[in-house]
Amino acid sequence: MKFFTTILIFFLFFGNIKSQTKKRNFRQHEVGVLIGGSYYIGDLNPSKHFNSTQPGFGVFYRFTPNYRYAFRGGFNIGKIIGDDSQSENADQLQRNLNFKSQILEINVMAEFNFLEYRISNDKYKFTSFLFLGLDVFSFNPRGAFDNKWYDLQPLRTEGQAKKYKLVQVGIPFGIGFKANVSKKVGIGFEWGPRKIFTDYLDDVSGTYPNTDANPFSTPLASIMSDRSKKAGSNINEQRGNPNTKDWYFFFGVTLNFKITPKPVPCHAFGL
Repeated sequence: MKFFTTILIFFLFFGNIKSQTKKRNFRQHEVGVLIGGSYYIGDLNPSKHFNSTQPGFGVFYRFTPNYRYAFRGGFNIGKIIGDDSQSENADQLQRNLNFKSQILEINVMAEFNFLEYRISNDKYKFTSFLFLGLDVFSFNPRGAFDNKWYDLQPLRTEGQAKKYKLVQVGIPFGIGFKANVSKKVGIGFEWGPRKIFTDYLDDVSGTYPNTDANPFSTPLASIMSDRSKKAGSNINEQRGNPNTKDWYFFFGVTLNFKITPKPVPCHAFGL
């Protein structure tokens, strides 16, 4: 998956949005929930989508000023995991690393509908759509050893001079489908990759450190750095792939509810 995918979606969005600005305008407000899953692509899962999917949930607010586009903001929570022991790759089995991490995400997005769509309108009752936005997310990879889980970032398992940041920014984008259920309720499905700028979602990126020159500060750090069957003899050998960044994904069913403003009472003439 390449970053040009995000750029392509960007131009699809705003090229079409511009052409639709004269369409019927209205104001519609919605609140909704996402119920689905989350997973990741990275050094411990290089290519298998939906592998080791964990529960993922979200809430969002959507503002729709036009039949063709909408804007929304939301909060997602999910979990990602990876385990070399579950791989069929010999190098991963030899490396023998594992991790899990909770993902907390705040996002803002724009949506473009391929068909005109509006909740409560039977003429425009379903559409597929694209979305693109920005997010801020937190993560904290933890590794298992001796039936206990340990935070990996403070251990600097690759001999980093500085700890990587556990709060990062990303670019969420993706595709979905939505349809009306009733005059005030809509349902949908969406799948959303997150283009991010860190390779440490799984605490794996570069090479095994030279512990002779720079010893670990604790025995635990040494253990969590090299879990392979030839631990101690991997100095400066490849531990991960620093040329690719990690990805995480949210997908699932959405259920959204149209908010109907209360009418303003008129007190003139005794009404």
